[in-house]
Amino acid sequence: MHDILDDYAHSNALRETSPHLKLLLGIGCILISVSSTTPVAPLFVALTLSLAILVLAKIPGRIYSRLLLVPLSFALISAVVVAFMHGAGQPLYSMQLFGTTFSLREDGAELAILLISRTFGGMCSLFFIALTTPMIEIFATLKSLHIPESVIELSMMIYRYIFVFLDQASRIHCAQVMRLGDARARSSLTSFAMLSSVLFLRSWEQGERLIVAMDSRCYDGKLGLMEEENRAAPRQIIAVALYLIATATISVLSRDISLM
Repeated sequence: MHDILDDYAHSNALRETSPHLKLLLGIGCILISVSSTTPVAPLFVALTLSLAILVLAKIPGRIYSRLLLVPLSFALISAVVVAFMHGAGQPLYSMQLFGTTFSLREDGAELAILLISRTFGGMCSLFFIALTTPMIEIFATLKSLHIPESVIELSMMIYRYIFVFLDQASRIHCAQVMRLGDARARSSLTSFAMLSSVLFLRSWEQGERLIVAMDSRCYDGKLGLMEEENRAAPRQIIAVALYLIATATISVLSRDISLM
C-alpha cells in the first residue's frame, strides 16, 4: 500500500499543483469535518473531495475504494457500539443479548451517524493529500512554514523506517509460515513473540548503522530538502478559498438540523 500511495502521489493529474494549496484544502476540510455538529458538511466534503480524487487527480476507483474500506470498517464498528451504549430519547430498536437489553435510541443513532460522517469526511480529506502530494513535498512545505527542523527530520526518519521495518517483519513472517510457525495457536504466539524480539533487535542495529552512515557523510544536524517551486495560479487560490468558505457556511447553516 505504501508503494501504491507513493506511485499515485508522484503520477496523479494534480501532481504539479502547489503543495501549499493542496495542504490548505485538505487540512481545512479535515478541520471543518471534525468540528461539524451535523453530518451535512462532512458528507459534502467526502463527496466533493472524492470526485476531485477520481476525476481531477484521475486515481482509479478500485484503489480509492480499497483505501477507504479499512477506516470505514473501524468507524462502522465504533458507530454500532456508540449507538447502543449512548443517548436518550425514544427507543428505535431493542435486542436481548446475554440476558441484557440493548436499545438503539434517537440520540445514540444521531451520534453514530455523525461519527461515521466525520470519519468519512476526514479520511477523504486525508487521502486527498496522500494521493496527490508526495511526502517529500509535504516535508518541504512544512519546512517553508517554519515548522521546527528537528520535528521535520524526525518525521522523515520515522516515515522512512516504518516501511523498512514493515518489510523486515513481512520477510520474517513469511519465513515462519514456510516453517509451519502458524500451524497451531500456541506456535503462532511463539512465532509472534520471536518476530517482535528479532524486529526490536533489528531496529536497534539499524539505528546504530544510521548514526555511523550519517557521521561518515559529515552530518551537521540538518537534512537537506529539495524544494520545488510550484506556485498556485490565482484562479486555483480563488477556487479553493470559495470552496472552503462554502463548506464552512454549510457547516454553520446546518448546525441545527436534526435527523431524528
